[in-house]
Amino acid sequence: MKNVRLKHIIEAQQFSREWLENKLFPMAKEMEEVVKEGGSNNLSGKRMVTFFYEASTRTRASFEIAMNMLGGEVVFSTENALQFSSVSKGETLRDTIRVLNRYRPDVIVLRYHEEGGAKIAAEVSLAPVISAGDGTGQHPTQALLDIYTIQKRCGRIDDISIAIVGDLAKGRTVRSLSYLLGKFSDIKIYFVSPNLLKIKEDIKDYLRRHNVFFTETNDLRKVAPFVDIIYQTRAQKERGTVFDPSDETNGFFIVNKEITDLMKSESIIMHPLPRNEEITLEVDEDPRAVYLTDQIDSGLFIRMALLKIILF
Repeated sequence: MKNVRLKHIIEAQQFSREWLENKLFPMAKEMEEVVKEGGSNNLSGKRMVTFFYEASTRTRASFEIAMNMLGGEVVFSTENALQFSSVSKGETLRDTIRVLNRYRPDVIVLRYHEEGGAKIAAEVSLAPVISAGDGTGQHPTQALLDIYTIQKRCGRIDDISIAIVGDLAKGRTVRSLSYLLGKFSDIKIYFVSPNLLKIKEDIKDYLRRHNVFFTETNDLRKVAPFVDIIYQTRAQKERGTVFDPSDETNGFFIVNKEITDLMKSESIIMHPLPRNEEITLEVDEDPRAVYLTDQIDSGLFIRMALLKIILF
């Protein structure tokens, strides 16, 4: 593997399978031990800015805790920057990033409300930029933690079958995960969504180019008995997602006891969160549900690993 230094993290396509397996996953495993030991001083003296144009719980918290776990410092943090920063006065993203760079951060973690923001920031930033979500575009670090969770729970990524469910038209986690899955072999993807929320053509074109099997359905019950993973997502209501009340399939993608009773005993249920009504509360206690356990842990380990790879 070429020793190419990672700077910006913008999109899932930038990562190779070789890098994931030989660099990121071993580093994440190392970070699990660091957490058990209560942290390290690897990034002592390093400064991070988290600048979020949209609300966040897990992504922002895990990045900030990751930096602290490694001995670094979060020197400036804002959420809902559209309202609580000079953005509300008309400041452009380019100007904001240039200004933040003058304060000498070592890394900027950016969540932007429109697709393409992370690329714009990387073009003008001297400090590394890590995308923490990019409108309806991508969420690369979520996909990295998802693929790491799959590796740990399933023991492999090759030859898995996965149902990706919910708002596939506007869900950025779905896009990033699809790009990463395309780097592995014998993957089978079942896209499950209401008719109005189907996966976009650019993702399907990418999967075709990489010879990844996929199919579409509007009924989770048809695929739940044989898939290894159900990856559920919520409706992106803040991005204008609406359900067609005349579409009788609207209720056929909810994960509930009916679905868990159909699933294999070794399958897992994932969700990038936040969760609304698309997974019922009774499913939380199912040992196959990992969205409140393993995925959360993986988010910390992966983001610690990324920070160390970039900054150490």
